[in-house]
Amino acid sequence: MSYDYDICVIGAGPGGYVCAIRAAQLGKKVAIIEKRPGDKKKGPRLGGTCLNVGCIPSKALLDSSEHYYNAVNHFPEHGIEISKAKVNIEQMMTRKNKVVGDLTNGIAYLMKKNKIKVHEGLGKLVDEHRISIDNEGTVSEISANNIVLATGSVPVELPFLPFDGEHIISSDQAIALDKIPKRMVVVGGGVIGLELSSVWSRLGSEVHIIEFLPKIAGTFDKDISKQLQKVLTKQGMQFHMECKVTGAKKQRNVMQVSAEQKNGEELSLTADKVLVCVGRKPNTSNTGIEEIGIALTETGRVQVNPSFQTSSPNIYAIGDVIDGPMLAHKAEEDGIAVAEILAGEHGHVDYNMIPGVVYTWPELAQIGIGEDAAKEQGFKIKVGKFSYAGNGRAKAAGDTDGMVKVIADADTDQVLGVSILGPRASDIIGECVAVMEYSGCAEDIGRICHAHPTFSEAVKEAALDAIGRVIHA
Repeated sequence: MSYDYDICVIGAGPGGYVCAIRAAQLGKKVAIIEKRPGDKKKGPRLGGTCLNVGCIPSKALLDSSEHYYNAVNHFPEHGIEISKAKVNIEQMMTRKNKVVGDLTNGIAYLMKKNKIKVHEGLGKLVDEHRISIDNEGTVSEISANNIVLATGSVPVELPFLPFDGEHIISSDQAIALDKIPKRMVVVGGGVIGLELSSVWSRLGSEVHIIEFLPKIAGTFDKDISKQLQKVLTKQGMQFHMECKVTGAKKQRNVMQVSAEQKNGEELSLTADKVLVCVGRKPNTSNTGIEEIGIALTETGRVQVNPSFQTSSPNIYAIGDVIDGPMLAHKAEEDGIAVAEILAGEHGHVDYNMIPGVVYTWPELAQIGIGEDAAKEQGFKIKVGKFSYAGNGRAKAAGDTDGMVKVIADADTDQVLGVSILGPRASDIIGECVAVMEYSGCAEDIGRICHAHPTFSEAVKEAALDAIGRVIHA
């Protein structure tokens, strides 16, 4: 049977567009469908949540707010005197939008370069080979030998705190506010909550973070997350741990947020904005998966085998709609793997080798498992630590908060995990990923010659500490 395309990808986020490009590189005739409207001449806005309302705009705002925070708090110690720093929120948002626009336009260029046909509209499965596309009421249909679901995820909405887009907001609205809230309550101390709390706290908001768990950044090493909380508290954020939000009522033009504390007492906070960041869920609505009977996991994600194949043999799924960390870079690796599998190659993704990052300042990054998780899994371990207070580059930059922690097998010295709380941790963690990909040891990291002075020397010292050979501590 003849089909319009070899592969059709539904969703043009990081997983979807990368999958499409790799498939095209491998000689496949590829189409991609995206529902996010854009310029009528240029077509839909590609890039998904990450580029449009997630990773990229939030990092643009984090960088802008960090510049302002440093101007107010740290410039004088560097001998830089300014009369008074002032926030121009309109210009900050304009810059953010330009960053987003440049990157989404860049993806559109990559589609043309790789001869990938872009269809605008809501893509919905008709059967294992056909997809309907609804573009503002105009419905068309295309066919493909194989279909890849890459529809991403959406913010989780609490039933007692429904989003209204004005007072109770999601991360989508939090990256587009037109003025700085005087008071903000953030429900959830995970990655997204911490990053957006950083943005608005730096710009002058009084930020309260309510977290149900006993620690922030729940999947990260306990010691490191506790240290991050201390640093963020020093920066002005206020944390309410092991606290359960019970509701919020509008009083005049503000919200009164109620929560139950660990001791049973009620906590009441007033906020101009209530930002709910309690996680994300797979975006599987209106995809047609229920109609054609594609199996789901107990958590509501699309069930796939090790080759990313769903219960319908010609339909595959990647990224946030399947199990694994909900991260853009994980979705990209999924997309590449699927494209290679469909081209007869051996695509594979090791989810243990997916780094996690929190883009606060200092940044928090981790690969593998932390000390507490290693012990829970029964490993006999040795731990190496090194504080940035002993790092020459950190001292020169005035960024001495944080530490590096290396977890290694006590018998084999194989690195099981590395946690970094410090400047540019998101960039430095790549070295540790590479070592762990090849089952490297702490001594391997310790014997690598690192340029001096660099932040990455802290990784070398932590690795040396794990084998009893630390030099600068």
